[in-house]
Order: sequence, then structure tokens, then C-alpha cells
Amino acid sequence: MDQFILESYFSQMEYYLELRDLSPNTKKSYQSFLKSYLEWLDSMGIQPKDASYENIRTYILYLKKTKKLSNHSINAHTSQIRFFRLYLLKQPWDRYEVPAMTIKSYLPEVLSVDETMAFINSINDLRLKACVALLYSSGLRLSELCHLRFEDIHYQDGRIFIRASKNRSERYATLSKKAVLILTKYYYQYGRPRGWLFPNKKGDGPVKSAFFGRLISLHLKSLNWSKHVTAHSFRHAFATHLYESGTDLLTIQKLLGHKSINSTTIYIHLARTGPVNFTNPFDGGL
Repeated sequence: MDQFILESYFSQMEYYLELRDLSPNTKKSYQSFLKSYLEWLDSMGIQPKDASYENIRTYILYLKKTKKLSNHSINAHTSQIRFFRLYLLKQPWDRYEVPAMTIKSYLPEVLSVDETMAFINSINDLRLKACVALLYSSGLRLSELCHLRFEDIHYQDGRIFIRASKNRSERYATLSKKAVLILTKYYYQYGRPRGWLFPNKKGDGPVKSAFFGRLISLHLKSLNWSKHVTAHSFRHAFATHLYESGTDLLTIQKLLGHKSINSTTIYIHLARTGPVNFTNPFDGGL
């Protein structure tokens, strides 16, 4: 494919993504997906404007059978192709011609309170310990934690200000007193950071999410646990343990920053105990 045409597509894509005001991560993904799609079309000798629904379906099967992508990832690619046709090529889109892949939902493994505390208490690195303590005690996403600034920690109010993140809405998260103690020790040991709470090595930006992700994986390995634990596991644990202790779903929704209560109801299924005063009907029967 002519390089000029290729660059023109990317330029137009960037323009329309900006008009839609999509998040930086979505923009990056769409550009990457577009590159993959255009390269495949070029390898098949098909011009983008001439691609049929049959061609698109063949590409989808290529992603599944050859690239071994998950159904979730394939649906994201399909969404990009739809965007490309509608906005750049000014061509129609028929969702019945390119049906979405079925998404299988799996319940994540949730650590118990004892397991969560054991994981945190076994961490010697104060930076990592402060990170995990905040993830668990405030229910933060890892990306939210990495982009925290010093002024976002409201010690007196017991709150953390979360700037516009995944769903583009700002909120306040709860701040644990125990987490404050760990955070204070980290603050003094790591040179009293100003600006970014967890700066990168150069100090000119926030630490990358992947950095803490790797540290959590390494610590898990050192414990020889068979459980699957990631940074997001502590957000799940926070919400699940709140529900188990009797906190209502609307409060949990607010603390997590979910737009829809449907995203919060998963913790009903993850909880080890049911609502307060719940009695199993079999145990209560004659």
C-alpha cells in the first residue's frame, strides 16, 4: 500500500479519534488495530475501500485462528474496523454481517482478608508495600495509583482525590489510617517526593504501571503461592471484603468509581458470605 495513503489514513484516524474525545489508551489501540488490518488487506491485495464483509469476516477468523487472539480482543478489532469504515471511508456498517464474538465471563480469584494481610505484611520494600496497601485499602486501579500526586492525598479528611481516569470521571477514594502509616514511612525513606507520589527514576513523570505489576509478580513468586495475584486482585479484594462486611453495593460502586451498578454486582458472586442475617434454607428447614 502506498505510504502516503497509509499515513493519510492514520492522520484521519487521529483527527476523528480526537473529535470523539476518546481516551489516550483507546486512541493508541485503534491506531495499532488499524495498522494490523491495513497490513492484512495489503497482503491479500485488497484496497481498504474495496473490502467486503466477507473479507472482514475472513480477517476476524485470521485473528482468531492464526493470531490466537481472545474473543474480547477480536471484538475490539471489529470495533476499530467499524470506526474506520464509518468515519474514514464513509461506508455503511451492518452489525449482522460481522457479528460480535461471544465473551465468556470468569469470576476472578479473590484473596481472603488473612491472605491479603499476609501478602502486604510480607513485603519489605516500602515503595511496593505502600503501593499494595493503597490498592487494597482504597480499591484503586493500578493506573490511578501510578498517577497519584502528593497533593491528592488528603490526610486530614481520610480521602484520596482520583483524577479523571478510566471512565473519565473524578472521585474521592477512602484513605485507610493503616495505609497512611505505611505511606508516611515510604515518603520519608524515598526522599519526600513532591509532585508525583510514585515518580519514575528520572523524576520527570509517574512510574509505569508495568513496573509495579512486575514487582507484585516477583513478590508472589517469592511466597511460593499457587494463587493468581495481580495488582487488580487487591481492588477485587477491597470490594469483596466490603460487601462481606455488610457494605451496600451503591457505596461500593461509588468508592470504586463504577459508572454502572452492573459492574459492581459481580462482588455478590465473589463474596464468601451472603447478606447479613442470611440463613441457608436447607439449614433452616426441618
